[in-house]
Amino acid sequence: MTNQPATKYLVFVYNADSGMFNTLTDIAHKIFSPQTYECNLCAISHSYLSERSEWRDFIQELDAECEFLHRDEFLKKYASDEKNFPLIFENVDNKLVLKLSADDINKCQSMDELKSAITASL
Repeated sequence: MTNQPATKYLVFVYNADSGMFNTLTDIAHKIFSPQTYECNLCAISHSYLSERSEWRDFIQELDAECEFLHRDEFLKKYASDEKNFPLIFENVDNKLVLKLSADDINKCQSMDELKSAITASL
């Protein structure tokens, strides 16, 4: 019997709140003022209306379970006092370990840079 390492569990947190109104507002913001859109994780991983296929493929290829939460969902579920989003955590024994900060994610200018940053953090 071999001991296999436990599957990693990543938590991705967008700098946006959940709900239809917020989603529509985000879409409009991305279209009309993309340079001031506040969630680089979403800006890179999603088009105006859906998840980019390159992102979806990357997530499926990660050796990790992934949870995606909006800011309000994350704060409610994890009772966190985090203030700067987006963020990426690894959940290790029900403790969140920061993998990429808002600054780390916001430095990424492309899908390739974001994917490399995530891969390097693992």
